[in-house]
Amino acid sequence: MTFTTLITGASSGLGAEMARQFAALGHDLALTARRTERLDALKAEITAAHPQRRVETYALDVTRDEDVTAVFEQAKGDFTRLDRVVVNAGLGKGAPYGKGSHYANRQTIETNVLGAAVQTEAAMAIFREQRAGHLVLIASITALRGMPKSMTTYAATKAFLASLGEGIRSEMLGKPELAIDVSVLYPGYIRTEMNEKVEQKTKFMVDTDVGVRSMVEAIEARKPKAYVPAKPWVAIGAAMKALPLPVVRKLL
Repeated sequence: MTFTTLITGASSGLGAEMARQFAALGHDLALTARRTERLDALKAEITAAHPQRRVETYALDVTRDEDVTAVFEQAKGDFTRLDRVVVNAGLGKGAPYGKGSHYANRQTIETNVLGAAVQTEAAMAIFREQRAGHLVLIASITALRGMPKSMTTYAATKAFLASLGEGIRSEMLGKPELAIDVSVLYPGYIRTEMNEKVEQKTKFMVDTDVGVRSMVEAIEARKPKAYVPAKPWVAIGAAMKALPLPVVRKLL
């Protein structure tokens, strides 16, 4: 039976590369984003490389609750079921607090928290109806501790995602009649458009295809929680949770 994966924020970066790699693994794809011209180009690329795969695209702004629900339901209808939803759409804007740039922090909160919450609501409603599914939340290694300056809000929103995923997974542990898995991924530094202006020599940064390959492997294994790529982020993640905050600041 064909496996269908829905990915939000699929027009670039991690979302687009996940789509390529899932297609290579034999998945049919429902791809959503605001930039539909990029989605169309990605669809053409994937279907040219994997003509047996079905790829459908949907315009979606995840900060519009009604649109999220409608698009997820439309995708379910188009494919008859959704086996996996990857909550990937996100923003990386931010500014230090008290500096007069709250608009940037607010936009990130609206997308990464409220947008993620409604995506999760829509996905879980479908999975409960199907009595099966796989919810994947893309957090960040920065979710493990508070981050300074322009990263403060971004890290906090990713910590919300991590806690959200664990809470739903805890509930599902008590419902064996529902075959619903929940995975939270904590990517380290992976090169994407979001961080393309970051200094190229940033330590631990890996190329998009390399980083996403480790993400896809963790998702396919349905790991409840994964620091990706595992090397060096498993070790760094453990250190981040244990070390004093001044040391964590220097570590990253």
